[in-house]
Amino acid sequence: MRFDLITIFSEFFAGPLDHGIVRRAKEAGIVQIHVQDLREFTKDRHRTVDDRPFGGGEGMVLKPEPLFEAVEKLLGHSVGDAAGSRKPEPGTAILLMSAAGKLFTQETARRYAKLERVVIICGRYEGVDERVAEHLATEEICVGDYVLSGGELPAAIVVDAVTRLLPGAVGNEASTQNESFSEEVANGEWQVTRNSFPEPRRHLLLDYPHYTRPAEYRGWQVPEVLIGGNHAEVAKWRREQALAKTRRNRPELARENG
Repeated sequence: MRFDLITIFSEFFAGPLDHGIVRRAKEAGIVQIHVQDLREFTKDRHRTVDDRPFGGGEGMVLKPEPLFEAVEKLLGHSVGDAAGSRKPEPGTAILLMSAAGKLFTQETARRYAKLERVVIICGRYEGVDERVAEHLATEEICVGDYVLSGGELPAAIVVDAVTRLLPGAVGNEASTQNESFSEEVANGEWQVTRNSFPEPRRHLLLDYPHYTRPAEYRGWQVPEVLIGGNHAEVAKWRREQALAKTRRNRPELARENG
């Protein structure tokens, strides 16, 4: 898979994407990550990428011209205009990272992991010209209900979340199936994970609590059920604890689970 990150802060990604699973995936040739400086597509001596919005208002907005041209260079073809547009190849997504976008979830990451290429536009300032969202990006994505200074951090999150789902990126691939938000129904039947429930409906639960040695630390004991050797009881305990943690930390998911 190839990621293309379009940004005015190219150096930003030197840290977040040079460690852990993403670094190993790059070294193994599982992913390619290309960082594109947006200012290369400006026409003035100040390399201006933003302008004041029509209608007035606070702040500056990223202009459409450099963004369209940057994406077109990466794709190798024009995306067209109002008279006629050309969509990217079926295996390619063009994402605009924006606080006004759709929420990025684990299901979104799984969907992107099936693609061949993901181009990510990192928004900045007060936003991006709406024509980018409407006619260039295939999706407008946010990582949470809050506002950040720009799209670089969200872009790094997307790259990390998608990369770890690619075959070979994680040493034990079962670990990406057995974690928070891992549960789903496929074709009407359960995908059995360690958070699975017998009810025939979709559940999105947080991961269950984990404990490791020592069995006693500062007076806090590991739950007896985990060291008793009864696998059925362990599975039952884990299901109960996953639901309890979901109710405690993400009550909106618990309400969906019933």
